[in-house]
Amino acid sequence: MMTTQVIVLNGGSSAGKSGLARCLQAVLPDPWLTFGIDTLIEGMPASLRTSEAGIHFAPDGTVLLGSAFRSLEEAWIKGIAAMARAGARVVVDEVFLGGAASQLRWQEALHGLRVLWVGVRCETEVAAGRELARGDRALGTAEAQAELVHQGVHYDLEVDTTGTEPLACARIVAAHVVS
Repeated sequence: MMTTQVIVLNGGSSAGKSGLARCLQAVLPDPWLTFGIDTLIEGMPASLRTSEAGIHFAPDGTVLLGSAFRSLEEAWIKGIAAMARAGARVVVDEVFLGGAASQLRWQEALHGLRVLWVGVRCETEVAAGRELARGDRALGTAEAQAELVHQGVHYDLEVDTTGTEPLACARIVAAHVVS
């Protein structure tokens, strides 16, 4: 059986993906790189973080993506796939705003690689509380994304971070990784 090369964590804002990714790095026996959608956004020019061509947030927390963002995202996805093909083991912390269409973009880029698809769920009220406590998210984003990101997406495994600590979730995911 082929070794797992990529773990894709998909869930809404404040669902616990980043904490889970860090815990996976701690519990998996080999070194794993983590890259999240926040990594891409932080790497973009500041002008694209608040523009219609890039990414911006509607007053209700809905995330709107423009053509410049989509072009950079496509290159980023292909770059992560290239790292995995070059031998790096990668955890992707992602938000599938397009549900099944977003997963399909990743499936095409990761074709031929062994991928573990993980849905990261969290009760909307809990994610909204985390969002508020963080202070670095547009309010309403967690609620807007909680179910949207999972629509039509197929997983190998799902974890719920509502009442389960990231380390416990990481151990569940790690048990499904083929070494």
